[in-house]
Amino acid sequence: MMNLRVLFLALLLLASPLLQVARCQSDAEDHSSLVDDVVGENTDDAVEEDDHDLDMNLSSFPGVETVCVFPKNSAKLVPAGEETELLVGLKNEGKTRVGVMGIRASVHLPYDHKLLVQNLTMLRLNNASIPTSLQATFPYIFAVSQYLQPGAFDLVGYIIYDVEGKPYQSVFYNGTIEVVESGGNLGF
Repeated sequence: MMNLRVLFLALLLLASPLLQVARCQSDAEDHSSLVDDVVGENTDDAVEEDDHDLDMNLSSFPGVETVCVFPKNSAKLVPAGEETELLVGLKNEGKTRVGVMGIRASVHLPYDHKLLVQNLTMLRLNNASIPTSLQATFPYIFAVSQYLQPGAFDLVGYIIYDVEGKPYQSVFYNGTIEVVESGGNLGF
């Protein structure tokens, strides 16, 4: 019996470098195709420079407030592999115009945000401008992987914008979602 345990332990140790628990999904391919779908093909060099701004860690701008709502899903149940709609509201209480560049989100394990489960679709918004003392709402549609196991996960969503040519971002959602199996009646 002891030999069997030692053999099993040795087999696990040898196989452990080959196992991968989670792998981050690169959004480079998805991002370029999404940009073409949303804004059409554009060869402007300024658009290419803005892409780098959307991938950086940025601070928020004072006077810009965000809010989000799951309009058809107050329970925040997200079916794996199916689209879920989220409405992102941005209010400009500052003294200058805010130009909205895009919306992005990611799914993390609830006990450690360093453990990324999935990068979600980057929604690129061109020519979206919010004058002072006004607000705007943007739909953000995302889908978690169909292979994601049901359970609780953290969703972190950012809206990226510029004020006077300098990029900023604000978190519009940082909370728990419940991923459920698709195909069932969820009672939305």
